[in-house]
Amino acid sequence: MPTRTGNRTELARFLRSRREALTPAQVGLAPGVRRRTPGLRRDEVAELASMSTNYYERLEQARGPRPSPTVLDAIAGGLRLSVEEREHLYLLAEQPLPARGGRRGELDAGLVTTMESLTATTIAMIVDDLGTVLAQNRLGVEVFGRLTDQTDHADNMVWR
Repeated sequence: MPTRTGNRTELARFLRSRREALTPAQVGLAPGVRRRTPGLRRDEVAELASMSTNYYERLEQARGPRPSPTVLDAIAGGLRLSVEEREHLYLLAEQPLPARGGRRGELDAGLVTTMESLTATTIAMIVDDLGTVLAQNRLGVEVFGRLTDQTDHADNMVWR
């Protein structure tokens, strides 16, 4: 098992690699005139994750505290992590793995019933906190096509 310092270092490397892999255009930000860093800047990730730049910098420099699941969710959303990358993030931060986004059978039955009752005039979708479409009503499928159970982020509203 890695030491506490080893986990901080690995977490910092992972965060930096994911930040550098994203472009401002991929997350809806203006590219800017002069960029000295590949990918996003730390302050841009902090803004996307709704956290202080100082806190995010400390995590990426292996100086921060162990982030909570709430902070990890915010970072995962800001960095547009896949389900597998999100789970890796949790492992590096030594937090219990989050529940995987459900499929229709794992969703709250009342929520699914409400969504399906809106078929005549309203497009409805159930989307998880990372923007993945978990379920759609019939009108939603007719207008947008089937968005659920797609591969390669095609079921994620943020990536679309």
